[in-house]
Amino acid sequence: MFFFNSCATGEIGKVGDGIRSSVTQYYGCREEDIPLGRCDTGATTHGYFRFGRSVCYGSCTGRTAQLEPGGALFDSAEEVMIQGGKVYLPFDPDEIVENLRHEAHAEDWRQGSSSTLASLYYFFRPIFPVGFRRHLQRFHFRGWEKLAFPQWPVDCSIESLFEQVMLQSLRATGAQCIPFIWFWPGSSSSCAIMTHDIETGAGRDFCPQLMDIDDAFGIKASFQVIPEERYEVKPEFLELLRRRDFEVVIHDLNHDGHLYRNREQFLERAKKINAYGKEYGAKGFRAGVLYRKQIWFDALDFEYEMSVPNVAHLDPQPGGCCTVMPYFVGDVLEIPVTTIQDYTLFNILSDYSINIWKRQTEIILEKHGLMSFILHPDYMMKQRERRVCSELLEHLATLKRDNRVWITTPGEVNRWWRQRAEMKLVEDGPGWAIEGPGSERARVAYAIEVDGQLVLTLDEPNERYCVTMRSDLAPAKSPTNGPITD
Repeated sequence: MFFFNSCATGEIGKVGDGIRSSVTQYYGCREEDIPLGRCDTGATTHGYFRFGRSVCYGSCTGRTAQLEPGGALFDSAEEVMIQGGKVYLPFDPDEIVENLRHEAHAEDWRQGSSSTLASLYYFFRPIFPVGFRRHLQRFHFRGWEKLAFPQWPVDCSIESLFEQVMLQSLRATGAQCIPFIWFWPGSSSSCAIMTHDIETGAGRDFCPQLMDIDDAFGIKASFQVIPEERYEVKPEFLELLRRRDFEVVIHDLNHDGHLYRNREQFLERAKKINAYGKEYGAKGFRAGVLYRKQIWFDALDFEYEMSVPNVAHLDPQPGGCCTVMPYFVGDVLEIPVTTIQDYTLFNILSDYSINIWKRQTEIILEKHGLMSFILHPDYMMKQRERRVCSELLEHLATLKRDNRVWITTPGEVNRWWRQRAEMKLVEDGPGWAIEGPGSERARVAYAIEVDGQLVLTLDEPNERYCVTMRSDLAPAKSPTNGPITD
């Protein structure tokens, strides 16, 4: 946990025993460049409040936090103080970030898939036609568009919070620039991954055709396979996926909706799931229906997990992690689902265009984040759905060409994010260098304030450059530059 200097008591705080704060972990910058203190004046309340554009959930001093996210939330940015080269916040950013990432804002999932209605639904689901399931689901999700938080179609509360802290740190220290480790390899502006959840035997049999479609656009994906009950998973099928450079990920145990029913049953199933992971050579896991309980992830023997939505208004389990970046849950890397699923788009919203996906990619690209997609081979066998799939893949190929988006696989994201977490930013004469495994692919980036906004750039700054960037002149446009509103 990050310890703060207290503006109320004047006591000196410290960075706790080498543990990096969530802000410096996110940017890969030095702790001394983000000098934070805690302003403990006033009573402390717990609930929802704002910090600039971010909706936060947790403890805050000063004014009263709200019990619900809707309505007018007070902006805690008004309580921020800069004094003695430090930024004093009325909250602990580590607490807020952890609460958002781990969905502490969502109602405790007391019933989930173990409720009577859910149990009945999953018992009869195999015999329900898609049309009937669609009507049930539309009824269940009625009123979803009125939910205020997380923000649809993409919630970037965590990214916005970090940006505000970085901006305030620049002001407090008077630094022209703060160097950090760029989010993605080389000069990639953002990242995108394609994943395919296989739910039926028919979907499994369609996978070779879907691989052909992916390959036509130069995109490799991961295929999530269900080990038990749904269909047979032959070694030849797994070998075909790998031979064509696609990845294998474990998808639940049997996809019956009861994986997280209770702790005892989960641990029993986790043992089987872990065994299948070793047998299939899979390093990643995704639960069925995006059910999840992040505090139980320690029982999963996988390097990465992909079951947490960015915003879950249209998923059976509510919540959302409010970030478009991967993050660690213990030793497991969570690679969140940051865009709408194809099934939801087609069957709940009755939308057969890529307009929502395009809007989501625009938002994520602005934050240099991860675009994570789920397309099921089971729903790609009809011509209309296959056309939409091709349009999306073409859009991603365009983003790769025109915006330098890194199109890769979940396994590669996992490898890069782990390497980046271990890299160090060090002084190198008058400039900066990055040390650690994989650093040959890393780039030093810089945070700069321009006309009251934060700009993240890969251009190497110098005194003249920084002065120019702070003038009334507009910054040079670049795929990796983007203004961040104060």
